[in-house]
Order: sequence, then C-alpha cells, then structure tokens
Amino acid sequence: MKKPLLAFGLFFAVLLVAGTSAKAQTKADVDKWFAQPQYIHGVKVVLAPSTNTAEFAKQYRLNKAVWEKVHDFLQHTNLDSLPVGKYPIDGTNAFASVTDNPTKPYAQTVWESHRKYIDFQYVIQGAEGMAVAPLASAKVTDPYNDAKDVAHYDVEGTQYTANQGVFFLFFPSDAHRVNIKVDGAEHDKKLVIKINVVE
Repeated sequence: MKKPLLAFGLFFAVLLVAGTSAKAQTKADVDKWFAQPQYIHGVKVVLAPSTNTAEFAKQYRLNKAVWEKVHDFLQHTNLDSLPVGKYPIDGTNAFASVTDNPTKPYAQTVWESHRKYIDFQYVIQGAEGMAVAPLASAKVTDPYNDAKDVAHYDVEGTQYTANQGVFFLFFPSDAHRVNIKVDGAEHDKKLVIKINVVE
C-alpha cells in the first residue's frame, strides 16, 4: 500500500518547517501549525491528537539527521508486506520493529514510559486502543528499569483508537498504554520505531 507511505513524506517536510520555526513559537503557535490539513496525492496526514507537538518540533530540530533517516525508512518501505521482525535504521539512535499480535482487554495492558527513547507507533493493519496521560500525575508501580528503558504506573488517561493513517508519538513526559482491544478488531499489525531522546 503506497499512499499512506507517501503521506509520511509531506508530514516530515511540514515538520521540518514547523520545527525550524518553533524556536521562538509558543506551544499554541506550534499546535495551530500542526492542525492545518496536510495532503499528498490526496492522502491526509493525521497526527494523533494526544501528541505534544511542541516537544515533537523540538526533538526534530535537535535530532534532524536521525529523524530524516526514520523518514527515509518509512518512504522506502512497504509496511503492508514487511514481515514481523526487527529493522535497523540508525544503530542505537533509531530502530524499528513490526509485530502482528492479538490485542488485549484493557485490564491486561499496562501504563508505561521511557526515558531514552521516543515511541513512534503506527498501526499498519487492524486497530487498537492507545491511551496517554501526563507522567507528572502518574503513580509509579514498577520503578524505572534502565536496561529495559521502562517504568510502569497507575494513572487515569485518555484513550484513542489507533487506525491505519494515524501516527502516535509518546515522549518521556507521556505515560502510555497500548495494544488495547477495540470493537471490531481482534488483532493488529503494528510498526514501532524507537528514536533516541535529545535534551
């Protein structure tokens, strides 16, 4: 399926402009920019409403070379036919994995966050629920594990449905909960790209 992949190209082009100009902008200014509809070959690019766009623009600006390699991977990869597995992008700076698994009832999923890597999550086929909450309001249930780059929490958040064409980004300030079963979808094929955090 080529059209959704083409959408990534314009999305990153828009991000480059927004990220470059975000130095002197407020979060509201950046949000307004990202809210403008963007199309390529008739395909609308949709950024999940949970995304911290100011942080997105900042991370892209500070780590542009790595984000461009992520963009190249997305532009030149047919995700529909990509087998389950792990894929290098830029050493430990960015790497991808494709899974094809059943989704789970909400109670069987967990809240988590990462410190070293940003999660870029995209449902290729099927659907799942993804929830997000501010890390600042979360209660730690499992302390941070440096080797696994993960901590777990108890928190109330907002759940969204992740379908094909919607891109989710989870930053270190986001507690997130994924792989949640939604009506009409028992499993999904999903791409997760880990992108290192730059301060």
